[in-house]
Order: sequence, then C-alpha cells, then structure tokens
Amino acid sequence: MPTTTRALSVPSAGAPFEAVDLERRDLRDDDVRIDIAFAGICHSDIHTVRDEWGAAHYPIVTGHEIAGTVSAVGDGVTKYKVGDRVGVGCLVDSCGACESCKNGQEMFCSKGSVGTYNSQNYDGEWAAGGYSQQIVVTERMVLRIPEGIELDEAAPLLCAGITTYSPLRRWGAGPGTRVAVVGVGGLGHMAVKLAAAMGAEVTTLSRSSAKAEDAKALGSSQHIATSDEDAMKAAKGSFDLIVNTVSADLDMETYVRLLRPNGALVNVGLPPSNFSVRPGSLIGGNKVLTGSNIGGIGETQEMLDFCAEHGIGATIEKLDASDTTTVDTAYDEVVAGKVRYRYVIDTSTIPG
Repeated sequence: MPTTTRALSVPSAGAPFEAVDLERRDLRDDDVRIDIAFAGICHSDIHTVRDEWGAAHYPIVTGHEIAGTVSAVGDGVTKYKVGDRVGVGCLVDSCGACESCKNGQEMFCSKGSVGTYNSQNYDGEWAAGGYSQQIVVTERMVLRIPEGIELDEAAPLLCAGITTYSPLRRWGAGPGTRVAVVGVGGLGHMAVKLAAAMGAEVTTLSRSSAKAEDAKALGSSQHIATSDEDAMKAAKGSFDLIVNTVSADLDMETYVRLLRPNGALVNVGLPPSNFSVRPGSLIGGNKVLTGSNIGGIGETQEMLDFCAEHGIGATIEKLDASDTTTVDTAYDEVVAGKVRYRYVIDTSTIPG
C-alpha cells in the first residue's frame, strides 16, 4: 500500500506554501524509501513554483537537493540497506538502456529522464520532490553520502555541487590552471570550493566587492568587481576556464575577452535572454562558449566522494519550516541574493 508523509506544497502560481499530506508509492522491487532529513532550496525550485519557466503542474512539491537515511528497501535492492546515509538529486528515473544512460548521462535519456519534481513518472504519476519527510526512488538514482559530510551540508551538493563539479572536471580545472567563477552565490560558492580543491588558482567575479572576503575564505585567491573597468581590462586573457553561475543577462563578449587562447566559458545559469557573441571573438583565440547540465549518477557519486575526501560541504543556513511562511520569505531572500549561501529546510519541522 502507498504511504503518506508530510510535505510543503504550493497549490497554484503565486500561492504561499502550505503543509499537506503527500502520498508516496508502495515499494517496488528496486525501490528505496528515504527518510528525508534536509532539502536544499535551489533557484530552480523558485522559478518552477512561481511558474517563471512555464508548464508548472500544480499542486507542486519542489526540492531536488535531498539528504537523509534509508528507512526501507524493496526485495530486489542490493546497494542499500536500512540506515544508510543517502541523497537524491535532480533525477528520479531514466530508461537505463539507451546510449546516454549507458554512458552515465542519465539526464539526456532518449526516453526522457524523470525529474525529481514537476515531471511525470513513466507510469504517468507526477513526481513530488524533497520538501517532504519521505521519498521513494528507484535504487539506480540513489546516491551514497560518505561519512565526513554532514547531511545538512550534503543536501545542496546533489544539485549545486554536481552542477559546478561537472564542468570543472570536463574542462580540466586543476594544478596550473586559472579558473574564474562568475557569481558568488548558491552555485558560485560551490564552484570556488571545488575548483580550489582541484588545485586550480581561483578568481571570483562579481558586480561589487561586497563578497570579496567571503570569496577568499571559500578558496578564491583574487576577487574582481566587474563594475571596475580598469580591473576587468587588466584581467584580459587571464583564464583557462570561466564558469558563469548567474542567471542574469550578461555581456558575454566581456567575459570571452578574459579567456586565454583555447579557454572555455561555461554557462550553468539560465538567463532569460539570448547570448550575443561575434564569431570572431571565439575564432580569434580558439575559444569555447558552452553550457553544462547537471551530471549523471556516476559522476554525482564521484563528486560526493571527492567532497568527502577534501572536507567540502555547502555553506548553509538552516530553515525551521514549522511556520511555512519562513520558506516563502527564504525564496524572496534567495532572489535578492541575501542568503549565505544555501538555505536548507530541516524537514522534521514541517508541521504535522
């Protein structure tokens, strides 16, 4: 029989959060039931809840940065047992058989991967996310959280961590490379920590110097205010890799000029408008302007193991959700850039 758990749900666009009973499916042979301890607030949650990306299916339970412990397993589960520390990220299913799935890129599943929320499972039911006290997920999509990372600091790694780890790894961040991170926020602060741990020399780029000291504490060796024209001119041709984590409309030409020959500018934010870059800006230095999606399950596990090895967790502020308006307020503060650097909901506080 299905089970019922408490969750934070939004009934319609523009409505506040409310605490509700949420039905989770009965365990299938390959399912893992997780008692959620913490759920991070990602900007994607906000865009979806506020119907800013369109096609939001209400009522909706968001949250794809999930950390907790296994409370039950299906008869066919072999990787996990009750009590294991685990996480769930942006995906809860894929076909497992197509070329992308076999190559460890489940997010590009040819059948269509199933997102953790606002996405239909293959049985037609709508997936509900991690702002809840339990979730049931197929074993293939569950990640092991190593000892050495607290669950509250681990939760944001399941999206913010892998979203920044993947392009850093793909484009060769490491000793002898110079990496710039645009934006010091939920994604940006993880990019700084990860790039520094990989051995790169890290510079942060932000509109002002307000977060300069924070950035250095995270692992940046230099901070440049992009509003400082002289500093930006001095940085021309400085970086092997730039990871742009912000979703604001930026003049990409400005950032392409900061690349060394053969450098790459990777976008993980989703700005509302199109980029405009002259082909000559890229051709002139064999430069790359590209994007990066999350990461597959295998790479996400690799990221978690890397973080445990290097003592990396997200920098968080925990939220008590006993007053559900706290989450509404947190959304406003994330949009305003006031959080340092990821809000994490203590799901035990969701009202019963």
